[in-house]
Amino acid sequence: MNRLASAVRSLAQAGGSFYLYDESSIFRHIDLLKETFPQAQFLYSIKCNPNPHVIQSVCSRGLGADTASFGEVLAAEKAGLSPDQIYYSAPGKTSEDIRRAMSRSTLIADSTGELLRIQAAAGESGQILHAGVRINPDFSFGGGPGSSSKFGIDESQLYEFLAETPLKNVVIGGIHVHLKSQELRSEVLAEYYRNMFHLAETFEEKTGFPLKFLNLGSGMGIPYSPDDRPLDLEALKETTAELFAGFHTSHPDTAILIETGRFAVGKSGYYVTRVLDRKISRGKTYLILENTLNGFLRPVLARLICRYSPDPSPEGCEPLFTCRDECGIMTFKEEPPSEQVTLAGNLCTAADVIAEDILLPHLEPGDIVAVTNAGSYAAALTPFQFSSQEKPAEFFLTEEGKILS
Repeated sequence: MNRLASAVRSLAQAGGSFYLYDESSIFRHIDLLKETFPQAQFLYSIKCNPNPHVIQSVCSRGLGADTASFGEVLAAEKAGLSPDQIYYSAPGKTSEDIRRAMSRSTLIADSTGELLRIQAAAGESGQILHAGVRINPDFSFGGGPGSSSKFGIDESQLYEFLAETPLKNVVIGGIHVHLKSQELRSEVLAEYYRNMFHLAETFEEKTGFPLKFLNLGSGMGIPYSPDDRPLDLEALKETTAELFAGFHTSHPDTAILIETGRFAVGKSGYYVTRVLDRKISRGKTYLILENTLNGFLRPVLARLICRYSPDPSPEGCEPLFTCRDECGIMTFKEEPPSEQVTLAGNLCTAADVIAEDILLPHLEPGDIVAVTNAGSYAAALTPFQFSSQEKPAEFFLTEEGKILS
């Protein structure tokens, strides 16, 4: 923390709000994933944080990329990844998206219509294209029956389609499923993986396509609230080691892929702003911060949802909202908390409040406030254009201690 605090203080001297991403923390979380799943390969979910330094850093650790747009395909390519390391999975790909991405990535078809568009593009170019399909399986993440979804092709529908529709220029070489994010229960994840391996075997039996890859999707969560119990990676490793090893033995030519989701970067980012003004209204102390709602949306949105929901613990809606108190507030002050304050922003809307009636050390204009859990779905989701304010900067703290912009 001393290393991080030093970087924050140094950057804050120039004024303005900013994000800071810590490479050492990113590397620690990637190493945890590799230790937990030694038989798996990992894909960085670029939509979590598309900062070029973050992408480059993650890819330097041997991770491929899960991309959700052609723009993300190009970002992964720019980071040095080869087409076989880039997986392009998103609903609603246009024919132009497909034509532009087919030589740069492995396409994952999200619908039967998309499979036909991939077939048409491959036929036009005279190629035999190896692609994957995203499946909406007959099971849910928790092990119950499957449900309708905007994502993927219903499992039974896919088998029927492939049996009835010749795809002369497309070979289905892999399957992809993603049903849930932010799971903190190791036993639920283990059962999901078990169902996924069974799905892979069923797919091969029904279609005759040997799988080159099985993408298990994401799902591993990070603790946001102080009440969250972190995912027990040791327990997850113990309960899945035999399962993964068994599938690897029976399918030695099938790569087992896991998307990192927010796990690799979520705890490795901080949003830093400063106090612009201090005021008291009818006995209540307000600290006016630079860029709150238009600097880091998630904690503001969490407060709004919890304020207006009748449920004391509203269900998460990823990636916009996870839980109450999903971000911590740091001040880098040595003195203990001494006053109750509300942290509000400088936008002309009453919704622009990041925290209400919390205990903090005494702060004056110019003091620093840092918000945790800002490494994923933070800058990527925030409406920076609101009120034409100056956009927060993004900085990257390398493992060696160098600050990159």
